[in-house]
Amino acid sequence: MWEIIRTSLPQLLAAGFKYTIPLALISFFFGLIIALVTALIRLSYQRGPFILLKWFAQFYVWLFRSTPLLVQLFIVFFGLPYLRIKGIFPHGIKLEPFTAGIVTFSLNTGAYASETIRAAISSVAKGQWEAGAAIGMTRLQILWRIIIPQALQVALPPLSNSFISLVKDTSLAASITIMEMFEVSQQIAAANYQPLLMYTLVALIYAVFTTVLTIIQHYLEKRLGSQIRIS
Repeated sequence: MWEIIRTSLPQLLAAGFKYTIPLALISFFFGLIIALVTALIRLSYQRGPFILLKWFAQFYVWLFRSTPLLVQLFIVFFGLPYLRIKGIFPHGIKLEPFTAGIVTFSLNTGAYASETIRAAISSVAKGQWEAGAAIGMTRLQILWRIIIPQALQVALPPLSNSFISLVKDTSLAASITIMEMFEVSQQIAAANYQPLLMYTLVALIYAVFTTVLTIIQHYLEKRLGSQIRIS
């Protein structure tokens, strides 16, 4: 058993640092951008043609929150190649596994995180907007200098939890042949006929990763809280 662990652990860790962590980080980065834009669109008071954009943002959030992540991965990787549009995508949309994973995880994260950001911005008292306007600040200046810093303190814990969940959800990327940790553990288990040992080992590695991220989360929460109290 210890010999299997000794030979398998480096392969699992290599897959974790080469694919699992980068996949989670890149997806979460783009997901936050999508989430912020979506939240601001849904919070906007613009009317007219802009209402169609708000409806689209609402539909996007509903769609990705209402369907399983695994199904979304299959649609993006296996389904889009069959989406043939003459003059635009005559041969369908074919993505590399890693790219398909980033696209899917980013869109999924964006849908969930947009609700977190929207709620955090809405939690800031309206008086903050009025105070900023009273000293001549534009809405954009008020948003970035006053509202976002306060909303960040509210949004940080759930967003951190979303990132930790995303790290674990990357194991689903094995279904589209991305060589992340779980996929590697499956291949090793198929070779040494020790599925219980291999899956337990990869579970422990995920536990270590999430524990480290949880410690970082608590540190950031304390640091951000102290900075806001000082300011």
